[in-house]
Amino acid sequence: MKLHATTTMALLLLFLLASSLQVSMAGSEFCDSKCAYRCSKASRHDDCLKYCGICCAECHCVPSGTAGNKDECPCYRDKTTGEGPRKRSKCP
Repeated sequence: MKLHATTTMALLLLFLLASSLQVSMAGSEFCDSKCAYRCSKASRHDDCLKYCGICCAECHCVPSGTAGNKDECPCYRDKTTGEGPRKRSKCP
């Protein structure tokens, strides 16, 4: 029984490690460096990097600074998570 629990925990840890590496390695050098700066002061750093990377890959731009300035990149500014009352900006 102990071996099964240990194996399960090891597989879970391996999955989590692989998932985090995939997010950090995804994207281009341009997006990775721009998003690293954009998210440097974010309280939810990992989420910020994830969504910034997605938006950068689709829009090929990231607004300057660590917040605001979204008018510099209309595609980035206009991406949303959905429609209706729960609609909000997708890109940090």
